[in-house]
Amino acid sequence: MPFAWIVPSAIWLVLHFTAESCRKGAVGASRAVRGTVGVCGNGNVTANTACAIRQGTNVTLSCQLGALQGAAPCWAAIFLNNSEQVRNQGGSVSKTFAVTTYGKHTFTCKTLCGDKTRLVCGIDIQCGNPPDEPRNVSCIQHGTRGHLTCTWDKGRLTYLDTAYGIELSNGTDTFCFPEETPSQVFGSRALSKLDFDSNYTVVVSASNKLGNASSQPLTFMLIDIVKPHPPAFSVEFDDSSATNCTFSWHDEAQAQHYRLRYRPLSRHTWSVVESFHREEYHLQGLEPDTAYEFQVSCRILRGRGQWSDWSRRQMHTPAAVPTGILDVWYRQQDVDSGHQNLSLFWKALSKPEAGGRILGYTVTLEALDHGKLPAQSHQTTQTSFSRVTPRVGHRITVSAHNSRGSSPPVAILARPGSQDLPPPQRVSAVALGNSSILVSWSPPLGSAVSVGGYVVEWEEPWREPRLRPQHSWVKLPPSHLSTVLAEHIRDNVCYQIHVSALYQDRAGQAASVRGNSTAQAPSAGPQMLTTPWASGILVSWEEIPAPQQRGCITGYHIYLQRRDRQGQPEVHAVPAGKAPCSLHIPDLEPGEHHDLWMTAVTAAGEGPRGNSDSVCLESAGGWVTLVLICSFCSFFILSACVCSVPPVRKVFQALFSLLLPQWQSKAIPDPANATWARSLTATKAELSAPSSPFLPSGFEEPETTPVEETFAHPEPPVPGDKLLVGSAGSRGHGDWAQESSGEEQQLPELYQRLVAEAMEPPEPVSEYISNPGTSALSPEPDTAPDPPEPDCSPLSVFPTTFLTPALCCEGNLTLDRVKLNCSSFPSVSAQPVQSVTRDASK
Repeated sequence: MPFAWIVPSAIWLVLHFTAESCRKGAVGASRAVRGTVGVCGNGNVTANTACAIRQGTNVTLSCQLGALQGAAPCWAAIFLNNSEQVRNQGGSVSKTFAVTTYGKHTFTCKTLCGDKTRLVCGIDIQCGNPPDEPRNVSCIQHGTRGHLTCTWDKGRLTYLDTAYGIELSNGTDTFCFPEETPSQVFGSRALSKLDFDSNYTVVVSASNKLGNASSQPLTFMLIDIVKPHPPAFSVEFDDSSATNCTFSWHDEAQAQHYRLRYRPLSRHTWSVVESFHREEYHLQGLEPDTAYEFQVSCRILRGRGQWSDWSRRQMHTPAAVPTGILDVWYRQQDVDSGHQNLSLFWKALSKPEAGGRILGYTVTLEALDHGKLPAQSHQTTQTSFSRVTPRVGHRITVSAHNSRGSSPPVAILARPGSQDLPPPQRVSAVALGNSSILVSWSPPLGSAVSVGGYVVEWEEPWREPRLRPQHSWVKLPPSHLSTVLAEHIRDNVCYQIHVSALYQDRAGQAASVRGNSTAQAPSAGPQMLTTPWASGILVSWEEIPAPQQRGCITGYHIYLQRRDRQGQPEVHAVPAGKAPCSLHIPDLEPGEHHDLWMTAVTAAGEGPRGNSDSVCLESAGGWVTLVLICSFCSFFILSACVCSVPPVRKVFQALFSLLLPQWQSKAIPDPANATWARSLTATKAELSAPSSPFLPSGFEEPETTPVEETFAHPEPPVPGDKLLVGSAGSRGHGDWAQESSGEEQQLPELYQRLVAEAMEPPEPVSEYISNPGTSALSPEPDTAPDPPEPDCSPLSVFPTTFLTPALCCEGNLTLDRVKLNCSSFPSVSAQPVQSVTRDASK
């Protein structure tokens, strides 16, 4: 076909005309440049070098003046960049210079005549480098319809005018193309279109006044240097599976080789696949509900040519049904004999297993061997669950769910009681540093059931539950007797570690140990409290807050020092974990002052002291006095409590009567012979008045207490009977009894008269008796409150003849009419008079 040779010929003709101008405009590399000899009308300047030199070249300058006019003496001088270097009187001067700096240097010759300076002549000398060999020559064509562009590195700066050009040859002809956009570092040139079937050779040349250089030849075919444009593509996800998708693309060059790469946006590494001769690709194994970045690139031929730039897109994969199985663990704690606290923990599914964002968890509790309890289903968004349940075995299932569905449920059996299942032996924790702890143990001893594995739990102790981190654990096969804890482990933090053996479907007793990855000395000391105890001191303290422990506390040091001694204090070491947190320091000398303080110790060292305290034990005499006082108080309190029971009080009264002296049993003198008895009739009417004449002026009458008493048989006594004095009852009542023995003492005549008067109709005396210092106004009969019932009387230590008898006959017996002269009673101190009103009508 004519077209097959017309197109290449036309392309080559265009190259011929373009390159022709480049050849004509080429710069010579060694043509002489004016400036080596400068000839002027008043003289000339001569240099022994060319006008372009390399760094460090010595240049000798000579200045020759013409005929000088005038009689004044003149000097010839050489200047470098307007700075005088040398002068000489006469018509000539010369000097040699070492040129060490790059760039242009201007040398001038001047005459100095008096105060006048005149320019004679001058030359310019440039200092630079010859061109380096051009490197990294490359040619590329963007798109199948673009233009070829070649680029190269120029190398070091020349500081001279340097010409760069491209020599293009197809094996028969060579063409030169000058640099298109001059630059100090890189060079480039765009060429006309080339045909795809020819081999081309490109050489980059450079030249200046100091030399020439050429690059290594670059040979290529156009198909090797064409860089296609990035392909356009699309991604479609499968409806049946969120982890699969299909790539589809197209490009202008109809490339045969494609490569795809993709990654989640949260990662930096790429997954790369390649495809040949196809414009679609099925991708599998993506993570559901994840943001991805997809990129596609192509080249024209398989294994040959330039790769295009990446075309990129970001897309979010849809969610999928969770496929992972939850790792569940539990704890049981008895609340009472019939209930237990069942706590469940589980680990969140990994992102690929979760299939997307987990919306919540379903927990089902089904009681075993207890048909009356229905199964319970609970929803939670946390990775833990706690519930108080009956103390029976339970079948527990836990599953996770998202927007697409639920994960397969995991079932465990939790049976109450693990005392018959022994724990692992010799559990230890070793700090490894770098946020890791080595835990090791030995198999349990004496177990009738084979061990099916082990569970290692660890948690960070903290005082506030809301700041507590999540519970961590790991399950291990029975062959593993050690593990390294690295999940949720922080340096300088003490962890409580539990190791349990798994027996078929339940866990046995747990063995505990404390451990840390690294430790530092505590940043604070414990706060202590001292209390005198026996012959020593009881020291108690609180644990240091967890953030200030900075590791596991291994022990405490209690320092005790006498204040008057200068020696080393006495140190008491207390191992950590001792409960309660207290220590008794015995055998301290009374009266001596002692200073106490405490420190805490970790594996890294001892921390600062906490609070200090000063104690001093009292002498022994003070303790004896305190013990005696406490003993007497206890005795009287016990006696009062015992004597509040009427039968017991009667027995004590009889014992006191037998133990007291005989004179205490003598009869009371007859009150009828007293002076006040003669005027009893005259003062009887005055008793109803607001004030009593029997009370002296200024005497405050004590408050009277109304006493109400009800008897089952309110019968008056027979006139021939004699009254016996009885003990006080539970409400302060006396008992009337007929004479049954001649040993009983008769009442004095005064009491018989008082009883007879009590049998008479009551006088109109107000039932309301005011307190001392208040007006004795009688309330209305229908509104008067009932008198309160008095408390039971305490046991009296006086003889029975001093006990006031209670009358059961009808009428009012008012003893405030009687004023006793206590001087008639031997060895008895005067007692205040109490007025007692007894309403026998009730």
